[in-house]
Amino acid sequence: MVQNTVQVNTVKEKLVRDDHGPQRRGLDATDLARVAVFAALVAALGLPGSFSVFGGVPITAQTFGVMLAGAILGPRLGALSMVALLALTAAGLPLLAGGRGGISVFVGPSAGYLIGWIAGAFVIGLIVHSSARKPAAWRTALAMLVGGVLVIYAFGIPVQSVVTRLSLAQTAMASLVFIPGDLVKAVLATLTVSTLLRAYPRAFRRTWRSSERQEVDAPTPPAG
Repeated sequence: MVQNTVQVNTVKEKLVRDDHGPQRRGLDATDLARVAVFAALVAALGLPGSFSVFGGVPITAQTFGVMLAGAILGPRLGALSMVALLALTAAGLPLLAGGRGGISVFVGPSAGYLIGWIAGAFVIGLIVHSSARKPAAWRTALAMLVGGVLVIYAFGIPVQSVVTRLSLAQTAMASLVFIPGDLVKAVLATLTVSTLLRAYPRAFRRTWRSSERQEVDAPTPPAG
């Protein structure tokens, strides 16, 4: 009886630790590889190119990769993958849509949106990984809309306004042209993450609470 109680308590303690999501730890080789993969994914999504609208800000598929990075890697690694991508871009590699690269992209009208990728990935990761339970589709969608759209716009519009010397109101109104495409990317990212959660939860490299908790909390029958 005592042995069974100890075993149950040990499993409960493990579940409590797991309920708080990934534990704080240093980066290991797997973390760095995952960061590199998602930085490369965002760069690859820029290969189809882009087209520019008001103010010279390009419309690209790369924000879709930012959404996936935050949701799958979590806030810390998701943001780090964007830092790595932008650092390589600043060093001169043509990793942005249309083959753009170099320090000049960080003083142009799209500079704020690029910095917003870092904050956006972080916020998406916070929302998706905010609970010990697997995120429902509504929580994933909320993360994409808040982090992948609102946060990025909150960084991008003010900088675009300064560079183009237009008022915030004018810039915000002109930015409405991005909304339909960003909503499509948010839906696609939500569907992709939801599918991964069902088919390959190991991609998230964390333990989600499952129905096994109910089995552990059930009364233990007396021994003998």
